[in-house]
Amino acid sequence: MPLEFTAIDFETANASSASACSVGLARVRDGRVVETAGWLIRPPAGHDRFFEINVGIHGIEEHHVATAKTWSEQLQDLVAFAGDDVLVAHNAGFDMAVLRRACEATGDPCPPYRYACSVQVARRTYQLPSYRLPIAAAAAGFTDLVHHEATSDAVASAHIMIDAARRWDATSILDLATLSGVRIGEIAPAELAVTAAA
Repeated sequence: MPLEFTAIDFETANASSASACSVGLARVRDGRVVETAGWLIRPPAGHDRFFEINVGIHGIEEHHVATAKTWSEQLQDLVAFAGDDVLVAHNAGFDMAVLRRACEATGDPCPPYRYACSVQVARRTYQLPSYRLPIAAAAAGFTDLVHHEATSDAVASAHIMIDAARRWDATSILDLATLSGVRIGEIAPAELAVTAAA
C-alpha cells in the first residue's frame, strides 16, 4: 500500500494551545510505520506554567523540560522529520492549533502543513461507542497504546489511518479523504491569517 504521511501528537503544559511540552511523530511509508521520534519541549515564555490537570494527564512536570529545547530550537527538528508530508493527528484541530499558536508565541514562521484528522476518518470507518484514541486504535488492531505519551499517541493515530486506508482501498491520504468524505485542512501562513482577520 503506497500510503505515506507523518502522524503527530502534542502534549501541552496548560490550557493554552501554545504551551507545547512534548511532541511525538510517526513516519509512514508504504502503509507501515517505519520511524518514530519524540522529545520534550520547553514551552514558550508566557505559556510555560504547568497546570495540575495537564500534569495529571501526561505526567510531564516543569522540571522534566528544564533542559529541553525551546519551541524555536526544536521546530527545525520537527520540520526535518515531517518533511512535506501531510500530517495526521487524532483530533487534528487541537494539534494544528498547538503548532500555529506556539509559532505565534515565539514569532517563528509556521509551516503551512496540510493535515487530516484520524477522529474524522474513524467516524466514517468504524461503528464504535466512542472515537477516543484508545478505542479507535483498538478497532484498527493497535493495542499497545500508552495514552498521552506523545509518540505512542502518534503511532496509534497512524495505525488508524493505515487500517482505514486498507478498508477504503485507498492508496494515499488524499485518496482516503476523498473516499471517506473528510476534508484535508491546511495551516494558513501567518500573513494570510492576518490578512483574513483584517
